Amino acid sequence: MKKISLSILVMMVTFLGFSQEDEEKEKSVIQEYTPSKLLEKGQWDIKWFNNLYTQTESTFSDGKEPRQTFFTSSIDVFTGVSENSKFNVGLLLEFRSNVIAGRDALDVFSFDGEKGTARSGFTSFAPAVKFNPFKNVSNFTIQSAFHIPLVDNESEDFLPINGNNGVFLDQKGFIFQNRFFYDYTFPSGDWQIFTELNTEYNFGKKENSFANNSLNLTPGVFLSYFPSDKFTVLALAQHSQRIDTGNDFEQDFTALGGGFKYQLTKVLNIETLYTNFVRGNNTGLGQTFNLGLRALF
Repeated sequence: MKKISLSILVMMVTFLGFSQEDEEKEKSVIQEYTPSKLLEKGQWDIKWFNNLYTQTESTFSDGKEPRQTFFTSSIDVFTGVSENSKFNVGLLLEFRSNVIAGRDALDVFSFDGEKGTARSGFTSFAPAVKFNPFKNVSNFTIQSAFHIPLVDNESEDFLPINGNNGVFLDQKGFIFQNRFFYDYTFPSGDWQIFTELNTEYNFGKKENSFANNSLNLTPGVFLSYFPSDKFTVLALAQHSQRIDTGNDFEQDFTALGGGFKYQLTKVLNIETLYTNFVRGNNTGLGQTFNLGLRALF
């Protein structure tokens, strides 16, 4: 009996050891499902991301300016449709609320449409696909989307208020967007680097938008540290360069920032980011506050 009991005890300890090892190897969503990772067939990924940009300085003048604040709320929905997890389809929706003329930054949540100082509404939607172009490089993916504008005009032509000639809402033009994603997790598993190149070609009638007939290139680098599998702290650097192809407008800026992500449940995680526009040309020199929720099931 002693030998049998000892054998059972050894088997239980061995089983528990393997089970614990499997659990330790299992990654959380924030570790495994970076933007470079494609979904399996039948999986759904829903992300609600909110960006509040506010400025009192720009490269167009010296010194302080009346505050302008631009709020963008986007919902990205993707699902896996291929057996080999190589192809996803999705839909992107965008809502904006902007206030100018020195109004408080949080006034973007008033949605009052005050003449000469505020505008809001759904501004674009985009069908999208996401795929892996190289069989042997699973952590490199491309996301392509075609953005269709819903705005009638970019800026309302009101009488000047505090030096502002109108309220800008969003670009009035079609955008063909391609985002290139790549990530690498260091052998320790505690560190991960994620890179992105976002390319946007804006096209349409020249008189409809300042951005039409231009190419926007935005590379970014994100370095993440995982104190635990449910929590990550990250630092980021981004640069954006608008190349004029016929509309006599060029623009660039560089932003630095950081944030964190936390896995609330197996399905839901939360993230927050802060960035500061440290330099630029033909642009505002403000800062952004970002909050996002993501559900993957």
